[in-house]
Amino acid sequence: MTGSLYLIDATYELFRSFFGAPARKNIAGQEVGAVAGLLASLNVLIREEKPDYIAAATDSTIPSFRNDLYSNYKDGTDIDPELLSQFPIAEKALQALGITVWPMTTHEADDMIASAVATFKKQVSQIIIASPDKDLAQCVEGDKVILLDRRKKQLLNEEGVIKKFNIPPSSIPSYLALTGDKADGFPGVPGWGEKSASLILKQYETLQMIPKYNQEWIVPIRGAKRLSQNFRDNYEEALLFQDLATLRTDIPISESLEDLEWKGVPKNRYIDFCDDLGLRELKARPRYWRVEEN
Repeated sequence: MTGSLYLIDATYELFRSFFGAPARKNIAGQEVGAVAGLLASLNVLIREEKPDYIAAATDSTIPSFRNDLYSNYKDGTDIDPELLSQFPIAEKALQALGITVWPMTTHEADDMIASAVATFKKQVSQIIIASPDKDLAQCVEGDKVILLDRRKKQLLNEEGVIKKFNIPPSSIPSYLALTGDKADGFPGVPGWGEKSASLILKQYETLQMIPKYNQEWIVPIRGAKRLSQNFRDNYEEALLFQDLATLRTDIPISESLEDLEWKGVPKNRYIDFCDDLGLRELKARPRYWRVEEN
C-alpha cells in the first residue's frame, strides 16, 4: 500500500480556467481559452505534486439523476455556452496528458470521485482530491483522504474540515440540507444558517438523529423554537436535500489502480493535440514524457 492517488475535479478546473484564463480561439474559431488554462494548470500540478496515480472526472452532461429527484436541481441552463462547448475538448486534453478520464452522464463528477475514494483508498498511502468543493469534504478521512485547494494552496484533512465547519465530514450532507446549496439549486430549511446547523450537527450527526422538538435538544441555540418548528415543517424536503447532497460511492470502476498509474505525458498525442488547437506555447510545458511513446 504505497503511493499517492490524485483525483482531479476537472469540472471545477475548467470553470476556474474559463473565468481566470484569457479567451482564445482555435483555427476553426472555437473558443478554447478554458482548455488552454486547464492544460497549463494541470502541467503545473503534475510537475509540482509528482502523482504516482492520477485520474480526473468531468461532468460530460450537467443534468444528472438528481434532476429526476428534484426539479430545481442545477441543470446547466445558466452556464455560458462557450464554457459548455469546451467540456469534450477538455476531456481530450486530459487524455493527452496521460490522465485517466471519467466523463460522467447519469452521475456527477463528484460522485465518481467519491466512488474512486471508496474503491482505491485501501490500496494507496494517500488520496488527494484536487478541489475546494465543500460537497467533497464528506470524503475526507483523517490524513488518508484530503482535499487540495490549488487556488489557495491549502490542504484540508479531517481535522481541517472539523475546524472549518465545526462538524465531522460525515455530517456535510446534513449540513448542506439545512443551510442549502445555492450552486446546486436547493434552498435548505428556512431560518437555518451555518452557525445553527453546525451547532446542532455537532451533537446530532445527521438529520434523522435531530430531535424534532427543541425542548429535547441538549445544545442551546438562538431561536431554537422557530428553528425546530421549521425543521418539523420541512422535514421531508430536508431529507430530500440531504439525499441530493450525499455523494454516491458505488459507481462501478473498470480500471484497476495500475491503470491509473501516471507514466508521463504521451508525447505524440500531446503534441498533436496542442497543434490542433493552436496551443504552441504549451508544447514544451511537460517535464516527464512517457518513455514508451515514439
